[in-house]
Amino acid sequence: MNDVVVGFIGFGLIGGSLAHALREQNPKHKLTAYCYNRNKVNAGLTKALQDGVLNDIVYELEDLGECDLLFLCAPVLSNIAYLAQLKSILKPDCIITDVGSVKGNICKEAVALGLGSQFVGGHPMAGSEKTGYTNSSSRLLENAYYILTPTRETKNSITDTLFQLIKSLGSIPILLNPSEHDDITAAISHVPHIIASCLVNMVRKEDNEDKMKTLAAGGFKDITRIASSSPVMWQNICLTNTDSILRFLDKYIHSLNEVKESLQLNREAAIFDFFQDAGEYRDSIPNTSAGLLNKIYELYLDIIDETGAIATIATLLATNLISIKNIGIIHNREFEEGVLRIVFYSQNSCEAAASLLRKHNYTVYER
Repeated sequence: MNDVVVGFIGFGLIGGSLAHALREQNPKHKLTAYCYNRNKVNAGLTKALQDGVLNDIVYELEDLGECDLLFLCAPVLSNIAYLAQLKSILKPDCIITDVGSVKGNICKEAVALGLGSQFVGGHPMAGSEKTGYTNSSSRLLENAYYILTPTRETKNSITDTLFQLIKSLGSIPILLNPSEHDDITAAISHVPHIIASCLVNMVRKEDNEDKMKTLAAGGFKDITRIASSSPVMWQNICLTNTDSILRFLDKYIHSLNEVKESLQLNREAAIFDFFQDAGEYRDSIPNTSAGLLNKIYELYLDIIDETGAIATIATLLATNLISIKNIGIIHNREFEEGVLRIVFYSQNSCEAAASLLRKHNYTVYER
């Protein structure tokens, strides 16, 4: 894309990371963010303006009328509500996209409003429990899968333009239809978040003397980490991807009942197969180590996507006698941090590596 006007509604972790990446790749683009309350200081927008990431902050939606590309980065329900307000404001050739993790509802609404030809649903598979512009980075999107879901009316030229733009930012664009996307994310993201929160709440209700909290570590913290994510965001997701979530929740509940029955009837073979099948499938997922309940000594870090970047890190660790168990780029980093994941054989090695890499000015995230 040539020099364009890019607008943002919602400017947190994902919006900020997109803006960082766009600014680095296209310094002449005009980046503008909408602030719905001119009487309340928005620290993130102010900081982005000071950083030179944003060119302007506007307080009226009408001021987004000149946008060539508009990212909706607010919570899912808010993004849907904004479409109706934007219909009479945006240019007919303005590309509209969002970054929410539910696509069916907003794609249907875009078509119903007559915006289907210029709308492409978007979902960058990257993120963190940490929120806000201050935690954003262009590296967040690098080598991450970025799902695009055109509506049935989206012009091919608009889909192609957005596809190439996302690719130029260092992400890996993938085209899916909205319903397929929502089923996939329900199974691998939405239901797991519900399960993690259920586990935490179960322990919370039973932990009268805080003994469980005191002893909780390792496996429990690993499999419930995502329960720390934004409750507003997950409320929105549950209210907009309800059908898919309910379908996979039913399958999960059925699986739990099968395990319960096997335990009640002391079915040794069934219990063994249950754990074996789960372990084999999980170990087949790229960039994984042992099963969820085993202690994993890992760290994540940001690296520049250039030839030799991983080799440089591996050499640095090797020359300091730090052994690596596994290393690889993370493509699906939703609610994860860092582009590169490194697994070690021991806690001491992990801590030594983190210290060494920080001394060499790498940004390191520890688990």
